[in-house]
Amino acid sequence: MKSFARAAFAATVFALSLYAAPVLAQSWPSKIVKLTVSLGAGAGADISARLYADRLTKMWGQPVVVENRPGADGVLAINAVIGARDDHNLLWGPTSNFIAHPYTLDKLPYDPNELMPVARVSNTVVTIGVPPSFNVKSLKELMALIRAQPGKFNFATATTNTDVIMAAYFTGAGLDVQKVSYKDTVSALTDLIENRIQIYAAAYAIVRSQAQSGRIKLLAVTNRSRAPVLDLPTVAEAGFPQLNFDGLVAVMAARSSGLSDAARERIAADVKIVSEDRQIAERLAATAQLNNPGTGAELAASMKEQVEQLDAAARQAGLKRKAQ
Repeated sequence: MKSFARAAFAATVFALSLYAAPVLAQSWPSKIVKLTVSLGAGAGADISARLYADRLTKMWGQPVVVENRPGADGVLAINAVIGARDDHNLLWGPTSNFIAHPYTLDKLPYDPNELMPVARVSNTVVTIGVPPSFNVKSLKELMALIRAQPGKFNFATATTNTDVIMAAYFTGAGLDVQKVSYKDTVSALTDLIENRIQIYAAAYAIVRSQAQSGRIKLLAVTNRSRAPVLDLPTVAEAGFPQLNFDGLVAVMAARSSGLSDAARERIAADVKIVSEDRQIAERLAATAQLNNPGTGAELAASMKEQVEQLDAAARQAGLKRKAQ
């Protein structure tokens, strides 16, 4: 009789353990989830974060809020997430905000090993624009103008990675173009319109309204493929493959936050589900953002490819890493 009771108890415990496993896997989130965005309001990453936050709130049964922490090439947002030590505080934004930091910062103000890939979200279409007063119709004409008037042109970009890629191209091509840094994308766009800078590479979401109103002129997209909503050539089609860059929006977490593997998998899976929502896809496409969901491993592979491209461009231009 006792042996039967022990067997029955063991069977009950085993059954409960099988039931508890999926329950534990679904225990995240248990409170408000914060998406810390490394760019300001209106940027492509900000638009996607707010669209996804609305859907994920309904899926997770917990509020998902967006907090913009622009500035310092993404460092403010990165340190906010790492410093929070909270598995409900996620970094949402372009990987280009931080993969180029070793080339631009003398010392990294954060531990790069703390950044843990969680999910790939989308590809942002990046455009190259000039003031409408420029009598140029293509990148080829722009580069010829720069070569004919050395030292008279300034450029800016929205992220660090595009800073390095463009600087590498100008250096390698022997073109005298100066970089101007901005704390926010709005100031850079205003200066482009007023001809204080002459070249601006930024997500189409940032420049869309000004381009549509004719206040700036777009010449090309830096992505490998054309954007369906834009009648613009790629930089490769325009004859400048060295300027190729695919914007990549990702979800990252701090390793020290203790975010579980089960939670990471759930976030990536749910991001994919949201990406398949037709309304979400259409609203992102309107700002030239292309859905490209993926797991943490797939995100890591995409980032590795970006780093290799960046390293090759830097070597070609003779740029060296400042921080290791």
